[in-house]
Order: sequence, then C-alpha cells, then structure tokens
Amino acid sequence: MNRPNAERPTILVVDDTPTNLSLLNGLLRERYRVKVANGGQKALDLCKQVAPDLILLDIMMPEMDGFEVCRQIKADPRLRRTPVIFLTAKVESADEEQGFALGAVDFIHKPISPSIVLARVRTHLENRQWQIFLENKNAWLENEIESRLRQINRLQDASLQTMIGLAEFRDESTGNHIRRTQEYVRVIAERLAETPKHSAFLTPETIASIVKSAPLHDIGKISIPDHILLKRGPLTAEEFTVMKTHAQRGYDILVQIRNFVGEDSDYLFYAQQIARHHHEKWDGNGYPDGLGGEAIPLAARLMALADVYDALCTRRPYKEPYSHEDAVRHILAGRGSHFDPEVVDALIASQEAFQEIARQLSD
Repeated sequence: MNRPNAERPTILVVDDTPTNLSLLNGLLRERYRVKVANGGQKALDLCKQVAPDLILLDIMMPEMDGFEVCRQIKADPRLRRTPVIFLTAKVESADEEQGFALGAVDFIHKPISPSIVLARVRTHLENRQWQIFLENKNAWLENEIESRLRQINRLQDASLQTMIGLAEFRDESTGNHIRRTQEYVRVIAERLAETPKHSAFLTPETIASIVKSAPLHDIGKISIPDHILLKRGPLTAEEFTVMKTHAQRGYDILVQIRNFVGEDSDYLFYAQQIARHHHEKWDGNGYPDGLGGEAIPLAARLMALADVYDALCTRRPYKEPYSHEDAVRHILAGRGSHFDPEVVDALIASQEAFQEIARQLSD
C-alpha cells in the first residue's frame, strides 16, 4: 500500500520542456510527491515556499540556466543541503566539473533511463536521510555535552563556594573581606587590561578565571590552629611563623584538588598561584618563596594589593580601620618595594571604584 502523499519525499523537477516534465512526473509520482517548474525563477519561488527533499534540475533553460539556479539554491541556508541532480544533454567533463563545484550531487544524462533516474533518486534521498539523522544525532550530542558541562560547572562552583565558606567559617574576622578583595582584583585587572603590556594576557576570560579564584587566597588558613588564627591581639614572632605557613598549605590543598579533578582548570591554576604567592613582595622580601618583580605571578600581585588595601581599611580587634586616603598613602609608600608599581598605579586610577566597593560590601 502506498504511503499518503504528505509522508512521501518531495521531488522538485525543473525543466523548460513540457514533455520532459510530464515524463518525469509520471515516472516519480507513484513513489514521491512531485512538484514541477518550467523555469529557474519558478523553481526558486517553489523552494522558498516549501523546501523539497531533492531537486532534478535541467541545465539548458532560457533566462536562467540550471547552473545559476543551483548557485542560488546553495546560497540559501535553508536549501544548501538539498541534493541537486542535474539533468542534461551535455556530456563535456567541464560541465560536470562546474556542476559539482556548485554543489550538485550527481548528473543524469538525457535521454534519461527510467531505471537510472529511480535508482539515483532513491540513493540520494537515502543519503540525505542518513545525513539528517547524523546532523540530528550530532545536535543531540552537542546538547548533551553542553548539559553535562553545565552540571560540571555547577558542581565546581558549589565546591568552590564550600571551600570559601569553610575559610570564612574558620576566620570569623573576615566579614566581607573575601567578596571585597574579589571585586578589587576585578577592578585592577580590568584597568591593567587597557594597557599594551597586559592586554594580551588579561583577556575577559582570564580576568574571569582570576576573579573566580581570588576568594581562595586564604584557603590555607583552615590548617592554622585556632589559638593563632582567632587570636584577638598581635601575633608573636613564633605565632606569625606558623601563620605564614597558610600560603604554602593553601597551595598544597589546591594542588591536591586540581589533581583529583583531573582537568586543566584555569581558575584552580590561578587559585594555586594566588594562594601561594599573594604574600610575596616586589623587592623579594615576602614569603614563602622570596620571589621578586615579575617572577611573582600577576594574579598574585593583584591579590597582594587587594588583600593589603582591605586589611588596612577594615576594623580588627587590635586596630582601627584606615581611611581610604590613609590606606592609599600606605600603599604608595610600598610602591616598588612591597607592590608592583603598575598594580599600584591601577589602584590610583580606580580609587572611586574601590571606595564604592568598600561602601557596598561593608561589614
């Protein structure tokens, strides 16, 4: 039993000779839904109404030949994958080369053989169906991959927030310190990105990764004993020696996490740099490695300034907060010794943004 006409593949037959249109319509209509056009422009108009599944296209036609029709069909995103088979009395290889170059899938030479026409049409329709199946499968797989990546990113973000929350829970004096320093890092990085020296490295993607990792700068403090971490007064020399180990310990924790995750995560990479090196100084007198100058990773140099600025401007049990102006003067005094001069200059150029962040995220 024949399938209903609407379920059959649609074949568009294009030929300026009525006899040929009648012949091909009679040959194909038992198996396919057939549309006919006696010229190139009519064929294009029919294609715009409903895209056919396959086109049988004569080459030698008045006004617009088959090559031009094919060219316009392949220029249309809706039609470019529709198989085009040329029907032609031309037998020159140059004509076939031109047709294939335009995107045709086959040539059938006139006078036509009914069995060859049916076989070629069936073959190319089957090929197109497989192509559609694979395209749909690829689209499904891409959607699945995107969905899994979103799940992974959500899990990573949840893990990140858990680690940040743990660090905050262990250090009750931090308040909004983590959020403020994260925003200070963003402001400085975006300012430096405007300079020729740093524009290539500080892309929007890199800045996003550095900002995302900044809250983990003090993750190593979870390993510091409470009597030191939560002490209400200044630390002794011995206690400060223990406190300084948080930089190395934070780095070690993040290395283990990154190895466990088993992927090259940008934000964990920058988190490692920041955790280990945000107490290094431009003149080489910091810790834990005594790095100096540009040997200190840029992400850590950004964090170093953001961390100190916030510490100066925040009330602690053992000190009153500095004003913004006093904090800036203190940082300027460390330009070229404690801090990267360019990072300090970026802060100076962004003072209003720093003050706004401090106001919005005050404890």
